[in-house]
This record gives sequence, structure tokens and C-alpha cells, in this order.
Amino acid sequence: MKRIVLVMSLFFIVGSTTEAYSQGWLEKLGKKAVEKAKSKTEQKVEEKVDKAFDKTEGAVKGKANQNPSQKGVTTVNGNEDAEAGANVSQKGQSLEMIYAKSDFVPGDEIIFEDLLIGEKLGEFPSMWDLKKGNAEVANVGGENAIHIERETMIMPYMKEKNYLPDVFTIEFDLYVPCRKSNGGKDNCQDNNAYNLNLVNAEDQNLFQMEWYNSTNNWEKNTRIDWNWLNERDRSVGEADFMFKLSDFNHVSISFNKRALKFYINGVRVVNIPRCNAPSRFQLFSYQGDAKDERFIKNVRIAKGAVPLYDRIMSDGKFISYGIMFDVGKSIIKPESMGEINRIVKLMTDNPDLKFSVEGHTDATGNAASNQTLSEARSKAIVNKLVELGIASNRFTAVGKGQNQPIADNSTSEGRAKNRRVEFVKI
Repeated sequence: MKRIVLVMSLFFIVGSTTEAYSQGWLEKLGKKAVEKAKSKTEQKVEEKVDKAFDKTEGAVKGKANQNPSQKGVTTVNGNEDAEAGANVSQKGQSLEMIYAKSDFVPGDEIIFEDLLIGEKLGEFPSMWDLKKGNAEVANVGGENAIHIERETMIMPYMKEKNYLPDVFTIEFDLYVPCRKSNGGKDNCQDNNAYNLNLVNAEDQNLFQMEWYNSTNNWEKNTRIDWNWLNERDRSVGEADFMFKLSDFNHVSISFNKRALKFYINGVRVVNIPRCNAPSRFQLFSYQGDAKDERFIKNVRIAKGAVPLYDRIMSDGKFISYGIMFDVGKSIIKPESMGEINRIVKLMTDNPDLKFSVEGHTDATGNAASNQTLSEARSKAIVNKLVELGIASNRFTAVGKGQNQPIADNSTSEGRAKNRRVEFVKI
């Protein structure tokens, strides 16, 4: 009898330990995203993402054991989202899986976009203003970017001084350098630092994010500090985060009347419930040498989105600017996954909806190439939606090229509005 009791006890302990281990492992792969699922539909979509994510995570762990540059665990005040982002490779499919768990959705009315197309190298970027220091257009990996020197502050050049609405999103790509010290023998060590500021009409900082790399510890390569103003009270936060080193990282901000969220490579790092509403956006650099590798590119500011179903009912379609591609290519960027998941949920919740997915380009380049590109992009979007469980007979893919502009192609903002995907109800 004692033996039976002992065996049963052992089974109970082992089962409890295994369950606890599994739960802890799943938490690191996106616990918060799962907990936020409010319907069986969302859970099914999440399961499809998790299966692919799990395979990638396992492969990455195997490589990490051989390559110390892939190791590290990031904890952001107990934020499992950020921890999951640190435990996987920041490249390829795994990055897409991180974005698939992101709740960031870009605004659908662009008020500023700068891809630096046609800018002359060495000149100050034409769509920006300078408050302090010096900045110039540079070429990084074959693409134009803004090089920001030390002690420099820049901001978008806008007709209206206070241009941020009460619901908006900001996105840009930020370069995080890795400079070897001790003749290349040591790990990354760099004192570059950036400040992102959201200010009011009186230039008072309402939200300030600072990130800098001043350590040669791979596991905590970048320190992030932030502070914000809620009415008259200022609060602060901090974290260590694993950026992609010697590469561009995608930064996103979402503000909704008073709530502010901040993301790096699809991982939500900051979630502030109450912050005073800002009016303008600024970037500031400090520390380091004047010619250090501080670059930004692909900056976009947009007004917040109207719910998709409401837009369909009123207009018979909705326009998406959240599905993004590299210039001249039809490969969907990982940061598009938040928008794509929103469309998956819309179509699963409304099984009678069918769409003509219509790709549009601006007038840059020749018409024949733009037509081909728009067709390829539409097909890529349909393929991705089908991959996530939506029946293929609910779509048609159509390329419209540059033939149906909705804005002036002679301005950057106009071209940004023309580069779009329309989901037209059929």
C-alpha cells in the first residue's frame, strides 16, 4: 500500500513539474497574446502562428548554443512580450512570428512619410527641419537613410506646427551599431544614444524614450529608459533589450487619446494607460563621436484607423497602409503581420465577406513595371491570408498599377497615399 501511495505521489510531482515547465515555456513565446484572445477564432489563428513559431524557436535555440551572439534573455518589468522577443532570432521567419503576436496596427491616413527617395547624398533631408546640430542623407546597405550626428535634433517639416491628432501612429527604422573594442577582440561596445521626444505646443516633453549601448554584455546590449507626463505627474520606466545589432530595428508608437504603446521589432516594450496628448515628434542624438553610425529611415506618421467593418459598411471597401513591402519588391515585411491578423479576424468573424484585393502603386518608375509589381503584391497578400486559414475562394487578386491615384503624385505624402492596398467587397 505504501508503495502504491509513493508511486502515485511521484506521478503527481512529475506531472505538476512538467505542466509548470510547459506553461513557463509557452509564456516566453507569447503568453499575453494568448491571454488576450477573446474567441475561438482568435485562438485558431494563434495556433497556426504558434506552430511555425515553435519550430523556429527550437532551431534558433540549437544555433544559440553554438553562437554566443544569439544568447540572452530580456526582461522588461515582467513583460513576457519583450521576453519572447529576446529569446528568438531577430531575422527571417521568427521575426515574422514575433510581429504576428504584436497588437500594433498603423493608422490608415498618412500625414507624413519619408522614404528618402531621390534625395542627394550629403545634403540635409528635404522633408525635415533642424533644431540643433547636423544631419545628412547617407547610403546604408544600398538604401538612403538620415545620418544624425552627435548633439543633433531633427523633426519632420510640417505646415502645421502642432500636427499630431488625438489618435496617431509613428513608425521608423533605427540603426543600432556594434563597434568592437580592444582591436575587435571584445564584444559590442558603443556609447551612441538616441532620444525620441513627443512634445506639446510649448516644447514640453510629454513622452521621452532614450536608448543607448554602453556595455559589452551581449545579453543586455541596450538600455532603454522612458518617462511620461500624466497631467502634472511624471513617471519613469526602464528595461534592457536585445536589438538587432549592426542593423536597422523597426520602432512603432501608437497613441489613442491618452494611452501610449511603444514597440521595437513588434515587441511591445511600453504600455502607458494615461499620458498627456502630444503635438509634435522629435529625434535627438547625443554622446559618441560625430560620425558614429546613427541612422534612421522609412519614417511614417498616420492618423488612427476607423474600425474595418465600419469602413466596409459605409464605403464598400477599406484601404490598408499597414501591409508594407520593400521598395520595388513583393515580399511582405514582417511588421505587416499586425494588420494582416486584423484582416484574418475580420473575415473569420464575418464568413460572408469576400474581397477583391487590389494593389496600387505611385507613379514612380514606368507604368508597365508598376503594373507587374502591383499584381505580385496582391497575390502575395492573398497567399498570406490563405496560409492563415481563410479560404482562397473568398479573394480575387488584382493589380491596378499606377492607374488609379487618390492623391497628388508630385508630393511625398501624395505618393504615400497612392501606395496602398484596397480590400473591395464583392
